[in-house]
Amino acid sequence: MNDFASRPELILLPAVDVADGKAVRLTQGEAGSETNYGDPVEAAVEWAKQGAQWIHLVDLDAAFGRGTNAPIMRKVIKQVKGVQVELSGGIRDDASLEAALESGAARINLGTAALENPEWAADVIGRYGDVIAVGLDVRGTTLAARGWTREGGDLWTVLDRLEAAGCSRYVVTDVTKDGTLRGPNVELLREVANRTPKPVVASGGISSLDDIAALRDLVPLGVEGAIVGKALYSGAFTLAEALDVAGD
Repeated sequence: MNDFASRPELILLPAVDVADGKAVRLTQGEAGSETNYGDPVEAAVEWAKQGAQWIHLVDLDAAFGRGTNAPIMRKVIKQVKGVQVELSGGIRDDASLEAALESGAARINLGTAALENPEWAADVIGRYGDVIAVGLDVRGTTLAARGWTREGGDLWTVLDRLEAAGCSRYVVTDVTKDGTLRGPNVELLREVANRTPKPVVASGGISSLDDIAALRDLVPLGVEGAIVGKALYSGAFTLAEALDVAGD
């Protein structure tokens, strides 16, 4: 076995972002920049067939506060039995959290609520533990909230607060990279991983198998996984090829 094969695996999470009932990808998180990729159930089933262990499922309409795709989200989760789903988008109170958990999602990714309602987020983290991850969506070191339309505070201040609350995992997105196919922000990921002993999931900018290899190099530092979106949908590589590089 060569050194590469013996290194720990990077977990890949193909993304299924849903807007107006369709699987879409945004550029830098901007509403109106959607590229339509069809039926989200078909997309998720395809990733499951190709070997995904996890799917990152996002309700963009809920994230932007302009509606919900809850019935479709539930259908996606039901159709990919055996694949774990990380669910994100518009989960900001007990009712939306309970609905998300009842949908069958294995993990819930909090975004805006962790920034705007820290007391509630800390309570939820205390109650649900490893089921809750927090998304840290960043421009520079400033966090973005409300579907990336508002500023949400300083990254390091918020990270310290979440660490004190016992947050179990962080999903870190460089908003300026997301959907651009310009490569992940390795330095940002390295710095976040250095500041927390908790696992970090990378998001934004993956464009090539070399990018996945670079993120796999960060696994010993605490980067546990990577969300892959536009590169898969645009055919830059297959999920099977990506999983091979990631160490599956």
